[in-house]
Order: sequence, then C-alpha cells, then structure tokens
Amino acid sequence: MKYHLPVLLNESIDGLNINPEGTYVDVTFGGGGHSRRILDKLNENGRLYAFDQDSDALVNKIDDSRFTLIHENFKYLKSFLRLEGVRKIDGLLADLGVSSHQFDEANRGFSIRFDASLDLRMDQRQERTAKDIVNTESEGRLKEILSLYGEIPNAGRMARAIVAARSQKAIETTFGLSKAVEKLIPRNQENKYLAMLFQALRIEVNGEMEALEMMLKQAVEILKPGGRLVVISYHSLEDRMVKNLVKSGNIEGNIEKDFYGNVITNLTAITRKPITPSEQELQENNRSRSAKLRIAEKREESV
Repeated sequence: MKYHLPVLLNESIDGLNINPEGTYVDVTFGGGGHSRRILDKLNENGRLYAFDQDSDALVNKIDDSRFTLIHENFKYLKSFLRLEGVRKIDGLLADLGVSSHQFDEANRGFSIRFDASLDLRMDQRQERTAKDIVNTESEGRLKEILSLYGEIPNAGRMARAIVAARSQKAIETTFGLSKAVEKLIPRNQENKYLAMLFQALRIEVNGEMEALEMMLKQAVEILKPGGRLVVISYHSLEDRMVKNLVKSGNIEGNIEKDFYGNVITNLTAITRKPITPSEQELQENNRSRSAKLRIAEKREESV
C-alpha cells in the first residue's frame, strides 16, 4: 500500500521552476513523493531539505547524498536550515494535507473508520492530545474550535453535547466522540459532519494555523529573489492565509501602498486563481478533492 499519493504532483513541481543547481525545501515530506520528483530535476550540485514532524515518515527517507530529512515541525524552518548551513533557498513546497498513511493507521485516531484512542497528534513527542481537548476545554472554547476549524453549522450544540457526554464519562475514543454527537448529525451526512469534527480537533491539537503562519513568514524571508513558494492547501483558512500573504505581503491581508500606489509585498502571484486537481486525479485520488495550489515568486527588488 502506498504511504501517500502526492496531490497535484506535476503542477506543484512545475510551479517550483526548478534550477538544477538550486537549493529546495519540502516542508511536508510524508511519503516523499514530491521530494523524489524534485531530486529527479536536480543535478549533482543541487540540494533538497525536507521536514516532517511525524516519526512514521522517517521510514521513507531517501538514500541520496543531495537529500537531508529533518525530523521537526516546519515552524522551525529557519533555525534548522541554519544548522545545516542554509540561509537562502530557491524554492519551497508545502502540501498541507494529512497523509493517506495517517488516515489509514488505525491507532492514530485520524480516521472515523476505526475505534481508536482520541490522539490526532502529528508529532507523537508532544503531550497534548485530542482526548485532552475534548475532556478539558470549556464549552465556549469547544464551540470556537468546531466553528473556526471545522466550519460546523451547529458547532454550539455539538460543543454542548460533548460537555454533557463527558460529564457522565470521559470521552476516550473516536467512536466515543462520534456517539456523543450522533443525535446532532443530519441523516445521511454522518461522514461529512464527523470529518469536519475530527478536522477541527486535529488542527487545534497540532497548532496547525499558528505553525503555518510562522513557516510562511520565514519562507518569504529565506527565498532568494526569483525563488518560488508553492503551497497546496485543503482548508479555507489555510488558503486564505496563503492568498493574503501573496496579495498583501502579510497573513492578515492588510494592504499597504507606496508613494506611487503600488502594493507593498515581497511576492508576485504566478497563479491568479488556485490550481485544482483534474477530473482524472479526482477519480484516482478522492482525498485530493479539496486541494488548492497557489504559486508565488519572490520579487527581484526584495531585500
């Protein structure tokens, strides 16, 4: 079984506009599909650094002298590249989706198909799990998490149901959580609602939005002029963050203009609209259905 089928593979690699002698970073190594394609386009002087915080991904490490795999969260991008002697790069690729392996590994709690401990940690070294969130956060905070990260229409009622259930007995497992909210899910929409619920908890457990913001800011700093930023996102908040950064130069989307009325930003959008998977890819890989690819280039006049 494949560890992970890379999404928008050709489009993202083309988007990097690879210089065979360049230095590139894949901040979401996973099964290594994107990384292997990047290495195929590098010559003996090219270098690729990859990040992955999930220890399961380490088994996919590529045996190549041009390749270095860093077992860390990508929010520490600059620090760990500096340890490798790298201060500037020619391109960075981020595929922000959960890997197929993580969904298919029953004991990680990522999938609603298996009854497992409520874990949802990308990095097994961290202490806080989804179980902790579900059983200790206030009803108000749970509502906020479910609404913001899961975009669940009845987030308030669902949060109330979780609090009521845990007052009787601690919610320990994926099926236990599903049971706590089952009466609030419209008929024939069970999978959709549960997927949104587990997505919200996963994003909160792993601090995904904060990590993405930190990584994107650092990526812009270390890109060489003409270097490419290539990001595949799967959630509206992720995509908005990337879109804002490219358009305005900041995560919030606050546009500032110079004396001549030009928007002050370090990036130029290569894709005006996000690239989405083809019909063929959607048929071959259903998990690519919400993917959006944005490509930007560091401006030459940037410092």
